[in-house]
Amino acid sequence: MTHMHITSWVLGFILFIVAFVLLKQGKNAKVVQMILRLDYLFILYTGGALLGDYISNSGMPILAEAITKGVAGVWLIAAMEMILVKSSKNKSVTGVWIQFVIALIIVMVLGFVRLPM
Repeated sequence: MTHMHITSWVLGFILFIVAFVLLKQGKNAKVVQMILRLDYLFILYTGGALLGDYISNSGMPILAEAITKGVAGVWLIAAMEMILVKSSKNKSVTGVWIQFVIALIIVMVLGFVRLPM
């Protein structure tokens, strides 16, 4: 399940970058955004399955970190969506980019450094 989760969020980042570049060029990115939203669902499903594995196989300290990673992952998805929506409306996205970077750091550190799966 871990490989499916990593594959889904790598695909999500690629689609996010493609959609953002298309929006910055003034082109229509609706199809890419809809595919990205479907990928969000797959990311949430595989992440939930991994969280279920942590709940059934580990103790409380790791469980708290896994829940924190899950919340930060949902925050990261929300930040990605807000960046694309605000960019399409030509609004300022500086604050959302800061949120994106903070959530990304939390998710990466917990996912690759702290959690064993």
